[in-house]
Amino acid sequence: MPLKIKDLISIKDLDRDELRLVLDTAESFKEVGTRDIKKVPTLRGKTVVNLFFEPSTRTRTSFELAAKRLSADVVNISASSSSVVKGETLLDTARNIEAMQADLIVVRHPCAGAPALLAKKVSSAVINAGDGMHEHPTQALLDLFTIRERKKTLEGLTVVIVGDILHSRVARSAIPALKMIGATVRIVGPPTIIPREIMHWGVEVFYQYDEALKGADVIMILRLQLERQGQSLIPTLREYSTLYGLTARRLAMAKEDVLVMHPGPINRGVEISPEVADGLSSAILSQTTNGVAVRMAVLYLLSMGARADGQTTGPPMPPHPALGQAKPDPRLFIRSDEK
Repeated sequence: MPLKIKDLISIKDLDRDELRLVLDTAESFKEVGTRDIKKVPTLRGKTVVNLFFEPSTRTRTSFELAAKRLSADVVNISASSSSVVKGETLLDTARNIEAMQADLIVVRHPCAGAPALLAKKVSSAVINAGDGMHEHPTQALLDLFTIRERKKTLEGLTVVIVGDILHSRVARSAIPALKMIGATVRIVGPPTIIPREIMHWGVEVFYQYDEALKGADVIMILRLQLERQGQSLIPTLREYSTLYGLTARRLAMAKEDVLVMHPGPINRGVEISPEVADGLSSAILSQTTNGVAVRMAVLYLLSMGARADGQTTGPPMPPHPALGQAKPDPRLFIRSDEK
């Protein structure tokens, strides 16, 4: 069963079964990263263009590694190296990339809605790698994958998301994804960086960190996005750290097997202490590892999924005998040197 979508712009583009399909496919792909030769021929002959108009370390690198491990050709374009600096529009840039017959375009842009615009205008599959304060769907997918890997389930968990919710595209993808799979979501942070419309998000809102941590299975920490704040919304970083920084003392208020997550980059000593970031409860580096496998799954499934004309590309995958879900194509398990 391919995905029914041509593009991945929002986590809401996926239904519950498709979300599980991505996670199951990523689980198959993760094994590739443990091989001496970390490559399969699944997307040989496909071209992936990474079009990034904002700085990125983890997302851009993991998309590049994901595409290369699938044997796709990869082209990286940044704003400073593109004709945008000469006055070319984003849409013209994308149309020229489409004219060169790129199969998938991965877009990060400071303006919310930019990937959605491109998806409507080009036939190439478009993946949102983060657009302003809107969404970051592949981050939500890798977070769910990491939680499921560690907790063995997703349903019934209590997940606390703490920090700058107002400016966070990570939160705007994570919250609907967590709710879709049956988790309880708690939000905690200073009132000035909690969205006014939060009461419509179906989450529990706390302003006292210690209270929110009681019974928590997962703590998802968000950094202060000072680059997106037009004015100072917190008194000082020191005060924020005192009230909303995750320390070993606070960690003890959650469940004993609590999982600590952070999408990065980390501001050590502000939203999280080094002791916790590097501690046994931390899954931060696991998130980075899993990001490659999850993005491999997204690239693969979109490359063989729905086209703009409503048709599909590639053969359907056989049903999974245990889960009733689609099973990853057998080509996933073939090494490049076995072809």
